[in-house]
Amino acid sequence: CLENTDPRTRGRGIQLLSQVLLQCYSLLQEKEVLHLVLFYENRLQDHHLVIPSVLQGLRALSMCDVLSPGLAVSVLKAIFQEVHVQSLLQLDRHTVYSIITNFMSTREEELKGLGADFTFGFIQVMDGEKDPRNLLVAFQIVRDLIAKDYTLGPFVEELFEVTSCYFPIDFSPPPNDPHGIQREDLILSLRAVLASTPQFAEFLLPLLIEKMDSDLQSAKLDSLQTLTACCAIYGQKELQEFLPSLWSSLRREVFQTASEKVEAECLATLHALSACLSRSVLSSDTEDLLDSFLSSILQDCRHHLCEPDMKLVWPSAKLLQAAAGASLRAYHRVTRNVLPLLLEQYTKHPQSSQRRTILEMLLGFLELQQKWGHMEEDESSLLSLRAPVCSVVFSALSDPSVQLQLVGIRALTLLGSLQGFLSPSDLELVVDHLIHLALREEDSQSSEAAMEAAGSLAPIYPKVFSGRMVPRLEEELQSEREEESCSLQQRCLQALAAVSTHTSIVRETVPVLLQRLRKVQKGSEARNARDVVSVCQSLHRVALQCQQDAEGCWYYHQAVVPCLLAMSLQAAMQESAHPLLGKALLEEEVLAAMVPVISAATTHLSPELAAQSVSHIVPLFLDGEVSFLPQNSFPCSFQPFEDGECLEAQRRLVALLMAFVCSLPRNVAIPQQDRLLRELLALSCSCNCPFTATTAAKCFAGLVNKHPAGQQLDEILQLAVNRMEPSLAEGPRRTQALTLLLWVTKALVLRYHPLSTCLTNKLLDLLGDMELGPAAADGFSLLMAESPDVLHKGCHADVRIMFRQRFFTDNVPKLVQGFHAASPDVKANYLKGLSHVLNHLPKPVLVTELPTLLSLLLEALSCSDRVVQLSTLSCLQPLLLEAPQIMSLHVDTLVTKFLSLTSSPTMAVRIAALRCAHALTSLPTTVLLPYKARVIRALAKPLDDKKRLVRKEAVAARGEW
Repeated sequence: CLENTDPRTRGRGIQLLSQVLLQCYSLLQEKEVLHLVLFYENRLQDHHLVIPSVLQGLRALSMCDVLSPGLAVSVLKAIFQEVHVQSLLQLDRHTVYSIITNFMSTREEELKGLGADFTFGFIQVMDGEKDPRNLLVAFQIVRDLIAKDYTLGPFVEELFEVTSCYFPIDFSPPPNDPHGIQREDLILSLRAVLASTPQFAEFLLPLLIEKMDSDLQSAKLDSLQTLTACCAIYGQKELQEFLPSLWSSLRREVFQTASEKVEAECLATLHALSACLSRSVLSSDTEDLLDSFLSSILQDCRHHLCEPDMKLVWPSAKLLQAAAGASLRAYHRVTRNVLPLLLEQYTKHPQSSQRRTILEMLLGFLELQQKWGHMEEDESSLLSLRAPVCSVVFSALSDPSVQLQLVGIRALTLLGSLQGFLSPSDLELVVDHLIHLALREEDSQSSEAAMEAAGSLAPIYPKVFSGRMVPRLEEELQSEREEESCSLQQRCLQALAAVSTHTSIVRETVPVLLQRLRKVQKGSEARNARDVVSVCQSLHRVALQCQQDAEGCWYYHQAVVPCLLAMSLQAAMQESAHPLLGKALLEEEVLAAMVPVISAATTHLSPELAAQSVSHIVPLFLDGEVSFLPQNSFPCSFQPFEDGECLEAQRRLVALLMAFVCSLPRNVAIPQQDRLLRELLALSCSCNCPFTATTAAKCFAGLVNKHPAGQQLDEILQLAVNRMEPSLAEGPRRTQALTLLLWVTKALVLRYHPLSTCLTNKLLDLLGDMELGPAAADGFSLLMAESPDVLHKGCHADVRIMFRQRFFTDNVPKLVQGFHAASPDVKANYLKGLSHVLNHLPKPVLVTELPTLLSLLLEALSCSDRVVQLSTLSCLQPLLLEAPQIMSLHVDTLVTKFLSLTSSPTMAVRIAALRCAHALTSLPTTVLLPYKARVIRALAKPLDDKKRLVRKEAVAARGEW
């Protein structure tokens, strides 16, 4: 074939040879490669039909390790001389680029020996390339030419022209493009070329200025981003000539643009230019370009800050901040000019809205100071303005406008964080202002912001806050003023918690909060329960703030936990003797508020300290060992696990035991654990008080979840099953037994314990029970949901990943089967259980199972139980958005069901149905059009609903339709 006179036949022969070489090029010897290279080079002069196969052969040879020196140069010269690359097909042009790339990665020194001829040859190859696949490779070659220091010689401008002609990229990939090349890939690849060398600057900068003035937003953005990239490698020399034009374009865009994107890119570019000029090393005879550049920015922006209508105030401030943020030198140059002006403008403008604008600008400049850390006396223009800055900020804090106050509080927090800025007398004023805002300011926004600010500043100035703020708050808390509403007391408690962000302050605030609790416990005030809950909420916040500091955490635990226990014991024992005294501490909502306090005080203890604490608290509950408690002289003994009517109040305190033992790290051994578990089990099954029985069940479950596997655990679980089974079958305590079953099942499901299957099956059987069925169905929500006080990761429970998916896979088929087999009067229980499980399942899992479950979910919508309806609707709403194709198949049923539920007697159901009707609009339009008129007509009725929240959803849904 190779000697045939017909070019097509010759081409087939060379094609076969090239395909063989592509398979076996690594096996060739040096002499063979030389022979083949000479043959292929000669073939480049052959008929154009042969050339594609010749190039494939050369590509194979370019990958040979045994290529003799000089051959790479010889091959490239031949290609540059003999082949008109741009007349070839895309694939063949790609082959040429591959040959060049291969040689550049293996024969760099040889190619550099060609000097600028190699660059010129490549320019000829690339000139006119249009295919995006080839352009990505070509751009990479240009980057390598520059990055690896190939000689560009006199061809810098030609190389720039051959690449910059594609700027800005306007490529849109065709639909279903198999190559997956995106416009962004080409943009980034070309940008890397253009911004790779300062040699391109004199050609590139005029091009960028021209494109920045374009009407196309994409061209503006691309130009700005490219200029920002160039600033990383340019110096003064490259930029000097173009700075006035660049500034003029940037200023115009920021002053006139309606696009936030363009504005943001302009500011980023200005920042980059300022940073680039700041980096340049000055010699004695060169002009300081940064200074002159900033002068022109100040000249064009400064006067806008003084205009009475304040039209261009924000754009000017943003430009100045962008330039100032680039370096400390730029920052001082700008702020020296701008800060005095802003302070002057603040006093000139009496209106709160204008003052707020000026203060926000001032805040922007102050935030930049944070970047440079500690302020030097001689350098900082800010230190010289300390008095007027503080005066402006303090005046904002006492202004009646809430919005101005909020900006003032942000400014105050910032000034406090600038090390060495505030003087001791300023700090005292800061604390006074924060106290006033936190306690006396009517608007809750300002009050909360002041407390947050106190929390931020307290760790920086702990002495000032513990010496000035805490005593003032304590004084306010103790002053018995009738005319003061309880909201002031509330705010005092919140402020004490907010400021407790440093261990030394915690040591001051915790005793104040505990003193408040004791005062309430003595029954000297009405509203006791509410007061105790408020104190507990503050204590809880302090506990959370202490958790990361080991010393603070242990101090808090020792101070708070024994104190809460002692007060509660006192109350429980008084309850036995005098039923009216101290009763507030035994109310359910109060005990429920104490639980998170004790839990948060325990979860972060080190194992050694936790073991020390557990050795006191467990014996307290099991043996009445009270010696470690403060004020430990109690009227009678503490026996929460003993029988007897008079001990009912003591038994309620098991909630506090639960909070403690269920929050311990898993590696802390609990003394007498077996006995404790048996006592809790007995209490949960025998107690008449639902609160105590539930708490005991939760505590039992929390301990079982963390209990090491083995015979001891199996025995205690068997004991629990033996206690539950007869109680579930009949008798007065079926509800308590169900509660215990639910919590123990949850404890075992979370840790994948084998017994969990057996217990879940018992629960499934109870769905058919007329009396317990509805409660058992609601129990599926408890099994799947995150529990707030026990059995969650925060309290070190054993929670396996994907336990919900596993529970779904194991039990949903049984729920479906049970539903089909159940009698009509209990079918709703199965639907309710199913909707609870689905509601807590990760949505991607639910979407995959949807086809099999959808018919059942639609049936659930017809159920009269509103809990079932609500659960199902909240389950369907996200599925309409995430699985439109499957949902479209049932659109007729969905529309009918949703519209009928928009007139449900339950408000929550009406809202959920309207949200689903709204979500239907995400289905394909062709599916929805037949229903459009009907839905719009039906949704007119809820527009007149008597509840505002329903009307709001109706407006949104109907508008979308």
